[in-house]
Amino acid sequence: MYNFLQAFCERAQQFRVEANSILAKHESAPSRIITLEKARREIAALSLYQHTLFEEAVECIEKECFRAAHVMAWAAFMDYLEMKIASDGLKKVLAARKGWAKFKDIEDLRENIPESQIIDVAKDVGLLSKKEAKTLQGLLSKRNECAHPSNHDPDINEAIGYVSELLIRIKTLEPKSL
Repeated sequence: MYNFLQAFCERAQQFRVEANSILAKHESAPSRIITLEKARREIAALSLYQHTLFEEAVECIEKECFRAAHVMAWAAFMDYLEMKIASDGLKKVLAARKGWAKFKDIEDLRENIPESQIIDVAKDVGLLSKKEAKTLQGLLSKRNECAHPSNHDPDINEAIGYVSELLIRIKTLEPKSL
């Protein structure tokens, strides 16, 4: 009996994977979320916290909470970027921004400096190109539309694209260091 049940469960899981693979080709199919899960697994540099935030973004998409998915994915990305700029103990950041000397660590910086300025300083210390920083400012703007009252109502395609874009940005940042 146990072998039959185990075999049935394995076949059901195999069916699910194959069905999702087929359905993922259709633009509005929730099965497209699988591509996000695969992309997330490919990024080795994510911390447990960042991984959890991206997982929550995917869960938001599965539950059709597309605005929340944008917010969660952005939070994961910003945590990654902030850890990257703090990897040298904020030495390059504080050299680039003399007025920030009062901030002793990344938590202090995160609490007092707007995310747009953190993106700018990431460019100034060489983690981002001018073009990459401009793109991230646009993604931040999109997150703001979703996080604050507005008539912006993203669909599944926008949410999947947004999360995917942030995962790609992390993959691009992964080999860079200060």
